[in-house]
Amino acid sequence: MAILHHSNISFSLTTTTTLSLTKKHQCPFQTIHSNLSSFRFPIHTSPYLRPFRSSKKHGAETIVRRHWARFFGSVTPLESWWRLHDDQEEEEKPQLPSAEEPVTVSFAIRRMWELIGDDRWIVFVGCGALIGAAVSEISMPGILTAAIFSAQRGDSMVFYRNSQLLVLLCLISGVCSGIRSGCFAVVNTILIRRLRETLYSVIIFQDISFFDREAIGDLTSRLGADCQRLSSVIGNDINLILRNLLQGTGALVNLLMLSWPLALSAIVICSVLSTIFHHYSWYQKRAAKLTQDFTAGANEVARETLSLIRTVRIHETEEKEEGRFNHWLDKIAFITIRESVAYGLWNLSFFTLYRSTQVFAVLLGGMSILSGHVTLEHLTKYVLYCEWLIYATWRVTDNVSTLVQSVGASEEVFQLMNLVPCEKLQKIMGHIQFVNVSFCYSSRMKVPVLDRVNFSIEANEVIAIVGANGSGKSTIINLLLRLYEPISGQIYIDGIPLKELDIRWLRGKVGMVEQEPHLFHMDVKSNIKYGCSREIKQEDIEWAAKQAYAHDFISSFPDGYETLVDDKLLSGGQKQRIAIARAILRDPAILILDEATSALDSESEHYGVIHAFRNNLNSKRTVIVIAHRFSTIKAADRIIVMDSGRVIEMGNHFELMLKDEFYANLVRAQTEVCWLDSS
Repeated sequence: MAILHHSNISFSLTTTTTLSLTKKHQCPFQTIHSNLSSFRFPIHTSPYLRPFRSSKKHGAETIVRRHWARFFGSVTPLESWWRLHDDQEEEEKPQLPSAEEPVTVSFAIRRMWELIGDDRWIVFVGCGALIGAAVSEISMPGILTAAIFSAQRGDSMVFYRNSQLLVLLCLISGVCSGIRSGCFAVVNTILIRRLRETLYSVIIFQDISFFDREAIGDLTSRLGADCQRLSSVIGNDINLILRNLLQGTGALVNLLMLSWPLALSAIVICSVLSTIFHHYSWYQKRAAKLTQDFTAGANEVARETLSLIRTVRIHETEEKEEGRFNHWLDKIAFITIRESVAYGLWNLSFFTLYRSTQVFAVLLGGMSILSGHVTLEHLTKYVLYCEWLIYATWRVTDNVSTLVQSVGASEEVFQLMNLVPCEKLQKIMGHIQFVNVSFCYSSRMKVPVLDRVNFSIEANEVIAIVGANGSGKSTIINLLLRLYEPISGQIYIDGIPLKELDIRWLRGKVGMVEQEPHLFHMDVKSNIKYGCSREIKQEDIEWAAKQAYAHDFISSFPDGYETLVDDKLLSGGQKQRIAIARAILRDPAILILDEATSALDSESEHYGVIHAFRNNLNSKRTVIVIAHRFSTIKAADRIIVMDSGRVIEMGNHFELMLKDEFYANLVRAQTEVCWLDSS
């Protein structure tokens, strides 16, 4: 529902354009601002995208058009309409940890200067060319004026000398400007790559809980548009700011040398412009930050909808998803409208003061000529340099505005770059111990998933973990891989707390085969050797495939091991065999099989997995098996039985069957199901 207030009447317009009237006594802008978080329009009446649609079918749309006409006509520099707040978002977004210091312009420049590294010489060359271009350009107005008036006086020698000097300055300016532009363009390219490289490296090594908290659309937006925008700070903004600062300083020095009373008028106007811009730049930075956040929200909705388009189409929720996307577009448009009006007011102030400078120059200069204090040549130089000073001031403020926007939009980029996980290298043998481990997900803090779990796995032991769905089996694996951290208790690997181990090195020593293995869109050979740090030969790949009973079907393909993997090409069982071959080739110290044989037949399950992992390999390893098929579970050295997040039984298959408790009931239940299926 959209709430539209005008004068003393409030209109409530739903998607069916049902109109109701209620009395209100509020200022239009105060009401709009106070209802901003709930300010929604139906798709067909969005005020930003379609404010002037025909009202033949819906008479209430005429009222909407009139309301928005009055709304845009009543924009003023005052009122709460200008205020920008984080609470314009309907939902509170989880915040990243703050950077060590506020993200200011100096902070951003310092961090990017560090990223440039050994390529800083390119910046120095560009700055040298920048100085040469600025000095040559700022010298032209004085020499040009001298050449004109020398020609008027008939002094041909001075005229030709000044003309030659002008040609030389033009050449110097052109060459230096080209070098300057090229150097800073190269720096911009270097920065884009290193920003994205650094940020991506930080993101992919974060814990899984980080990805539970952060939207993928937000992260891709930071890697894409935000890094692109941030790289322009040095590659474009600083470049132009330095050039215009040098030109403005040169113009001011020349003005003071010509006539300091006349120069004061230009200084006063530039000071007023700087004061106005100070407030405008803060507003722009805040608006840029909100625009980036809202854009990331829109990207996330689009990514989610398009990736789940089949589900959307099946449930016929296209209009609902379009409404979600338009919701973010409305927010972006409302911020952009205010930012555009602010930009218009800034330009109004600038051009008014800019023209005022010309008027002051003519009035004051004319009176000075009449009084004999300055000559016409000096006045001409003054007007040219005054124009140059105001132009340089405008360009500097405009470039600083862009710079401030870029820095404002880059705050979360630097926050992400600070999230570097620590690394401590340790050795691993395969002894695992859970001591009073409890865990619950951050989204469901009151629902325990594991409750004071205690067990120990010896090195080179084969352990099976069984239990009903939701008993906590997969959570144990997630904690062992440090995808999540336990809320209490401790996990030890070879007697060392898991959190003290180098997580990247640890994961390199742990192999895992999942129920639905993920294969990359590359050839079979590359998928099998994926993740192996050592040099792998073709013979090693084929040996691993044979151990996983995958060699025969791979060889049957026309291209053999060079066959490109495609979802339609391979069955579920074939994908699992390739994933098993990958795990065998990595030769991990700890191997985890999470329903890794669910798509295989019983013969392949027994001989292709247990036999390969336990009997045919020279290497010793700890194996953890999660499975529902008891033909696999029976081969384990010990079985850990779980229920409701607790370990309730432990022993081998025969010991647990003799107890005739939870495990025995599970075996009997599965046997009955298999018997019914066979009958």
